[in-house]
Amino acid sequence: MASRCVLQLKAAAAILALMALAASAQACGDAPRLLVLCALAALAPGWVVWHALVRLAPSATQVAASDPVPLRSSADALALEARLEHAPVALFLIEARGEVAPLNANARQFLAPGRVLDRSKLFAQLAAQPAQGRALLAFDTERGLERAMVALSALTVQGKPQRVAALLPVESELESETLNAWRQLVQVLTHEIMNSLTPVASLSSTAQGMLLELQPQLEGEAAAGLAMDLTMALDAIARRATSLADFVGSYRSLSGMLEPRPEQIDLEALFARLALLVEPAWQVRGGELRMLVEPGAPVLVADPGQIEQALINLLKNALEATAGMAAPSATVHARLVRGARLRIEVSDNGPGVPEELLPHIFTPFFTTRKGGRGIGLALVRQLVHGNGGTVRHVRPVTGGARFVLSF
Repeated sequence: MASRCVLQLKAAAAILALMALAASAQACGDAPRLLVLCALAALAPGWVVWHALVRLAPSATQVAASDPVPLRSSADALALEARLEHAPVALFLIEARGEVAPLNANARQFLAPGRVLDRSKLFAQLAAQPAQGRALLAFDTERGLERAMVALSALTVQGKPQRVAALLPVESELESETLNAWRQLVQVLTHEIMNSLTPVASLSSTAQGMLLELQPQLEGEAAAGLAMDLTMALDAIARRATSLADFVGSYRSLSGMLEPRPEQIDLEALFARLALLVEPAWQVRGGELRMLVEPGAPVLVADPGQIEQALINLLKNALEATAGMAAPSATVHARLVRGARLRIEVSDNGPGVPEELLPHIFTPFFTTRKGGRGIGLALVRQLVHGNGGTVRHVRPVTGGARFVLSF
C-alpha cells in the first residue's frame, strides 16, 4: 500500500514538471534552442510517469477477479431451462404474498385434470410450509388420497424473497413398504401362534383319550361326574385350539400369496365369469349387479385369478354393506382414463365408509363387522399391488362406497 502511494506521488510530481516545461516552451515562442531543451528536459518526468503507470496498472489476475461473472449464453440458459423442465420432481414457486405457480412439466401434470382435485387446497398447504422445511403432504386425487414429500428452499431474486418447493409423490413407495411390513408381521405371528396351538390341540386330544380309558375304572357318582367335567373341558380346549388354528391359518394368505402369473385378460370375459359367480346372491335379495366395460378400454396384463379374487372380495363387501336395503345395487365399471391407464371402479349404494375409519380399512385384522376377520380389503390391496396396480377408496358425491383399481 505504501509503495503505491510513493508511485502516485512520483507520478503527480512528474506530471507537474511536464506541465511547467509545457508552460516554459509556450513562453519561449520563436526560440528553437529553448524548445529543444524543454523537450529534452521533459524526457525524464515523462519516463517517471510511464513507469509509475505501469507499476500501478492491475494485473490480469486482479482484473479477472474484479470483473463481474458474465451472463450465461443463450445456449446455457436454454439447457438449464430444459433440465428444470424435465426434473423428476414437481417444482413450485411460492411468492412472498403466498401466490403459488408451477415451474416445470411435473408440476403442471400435478395440476392437470385427473390428478389433484382441489388446487387451492394444495397451494395453501405449500404456502404454509416453512422455508428449509420438509413435510409429508396428503391431497385428494381422482384415485383417492395420495401422499407426497415436500421440501422447500428460500432465495432472493431481484430483491424479492421467494421460496421453491419440490414435491415428490411417495404413495406407491409407502404402500409397498407397508405391505411388506404387514406381510412379515403376519408371517411371524402365524408361525409363532401355530407352533403354540399345535401341541395344545394334540395334548388335549391325548388327555381325552386317556380319560376315556380310565372311565370304566372310576367308581362312584362323584368320580363319574368329575370325569364328565374333565371330558367337556378338554373337548372345549381342543375345539378352541382347532378353531383358533383355522382362524390364524386364514391370515397366511397375506404372507404366503403366490407370485402373479400375468397374461392378457379379456375384461368382458372376466366380468362375465364374475357375474356368474356373484350375481345370484344379489338377485336373491332383489338387488342389481351391473358390469360395464367401455369401448376402447386397454388390455389388462395381470394374473386373471388374482384380479378376479380381488373383485369378488370387493363385491362381497358391497353385498354385506347393502344388507337390509330395499333395492341394493353395485356396479363394476372398466374404462380408459388419462395417461392410457385402465381404471376399474367398484361402487355400491350402501351407507359408505365412515370418515374416521378410512385410514384403517386396508389394515390387516381391522374390521367393524361382527364375526369379521379383517383380511378382505387387506388381501384386495395385496393382490392388486402385486399385479402392478393400486387400489384406493374414493368417496362418491352420490353416497355409498367406491373403490378404484388403477393399472
